Amino acid sequence: MDEQTRQRRDACTRFLVGDGPVSPARHLAALDSETVADVYGDGGVVAELETRVADLLGTEAAVFLPSGTMAQGAALRVHADARTSRTVLWHPTCHLELYELQAHAQLHRLTGRRVGAADRLMTLTDLAAVAEPYAALLVELPQREIGGQLPDWAELQALVAHARGRGAAVHCDGARLWEAAAGYGRDPADLAALFDTVYVSFYKGIGALPGCCLAGSTGDVAQVREWRRRLGGTLHGLWPLAASALALLPERLAEMPARQAAAVRIAAALQAVDGVTVVPAVPQTPMMHLLLRTSVADYRAAAERLATEDGVWVWPEARPTADPGVVLVELSVGRATVAWDAADVAHVLGRLAGPVAAAG
Repeated sequence: MDEQTRQRRDACTRFLVGDGPVSPARHLAALDSETVADVYGDGGVVAELETRVADLLGTEAAVFLPSGTMAQGAALRVHADARTSRTVLWHPTCHLELYELQAHAQLHRLTGRRVGAADRLMTLTDLAAVAEPYAALLVELPQREIGGQLPDWAELQALVAHARGRGAAVHCDGARLWEAAAGYGRDPADLAALFDTVYVSFYKGIGALPGCCLAGSTGDVAQVREWRRRLGGTLHGLWPLAASALALLPERLAEMPARQAAAVRIAAALQAVDGVTVVPAVPQTPMMHLLLRTSVADYRAAAERLATEDGVWVWPEARPTADPGVVLVELSVGRATVAWDAADVAHVLGRLAGPVAAAG
């Protein structure tokens, strides 16, 4: 974000997406003054957070790591090392496939195989069509790149059972597992119980400083802990990151059902707004994708007007799509979003979905 955009944002008084901007000072103020520091990841608040997450997810153990890229690559390597195959199956929009510069291949000698189509959830039919042996199946809950969709619970169970029947491990990319639990109306431990290993993030829906946990069996977690050290993630002190997560987890988890309800209300209000399409039409988690019938340039201009004239901060840029007259934005429903009336959100989105500028 350039300085001019930052100044425009800082002058705003209302924020639509997620929790809105949180300053470093607010992050630090949330830390418990009695926090006990770890030493190279051992003891203190890091161990306390690991125990808390294992309890929340009903797993034998958990380990704290500074990033999901590190956690998931290590977990999948552990599963592959225990099997004859090094192939991991995942959805075409898997984070490891799109955003990690092929770290799974470069660092862990894993082969990722895309299963299913990018614009929909993976199905049991897709999975059953894979003939080659594979070490693990990765399931992302929810599927972010298609608007936070979730597989039907019975379909999810069938996917897991099929992979296990092939001798594969099953890993959950649960960067937004807390939101997925709200979408299913289930406890996070119900979701975690389906998988061999589960990755959960703390800086997304929880709104903490960066960091995550990898949870699973005692043996798998111990191996991931060793990989954390090999990959440079065992910093001398991880305590600020862990303390932030531990401080925010209780209240943010308690908010997830209300965020889910707010997402459904907002989507319903948007059905009447011309030029706005909600994906999925009824949100399955506290997030959704919005397709706006406008151009990238017109969207940017409309967002700037909202900020400067009304003090409302939305997304400074929209993502282009295959249609030059349609752009995409992602609405993550957080503390800032819940404070809005659904009708007001619909009004703002209607102003963003303006006419496409004439060519030439």
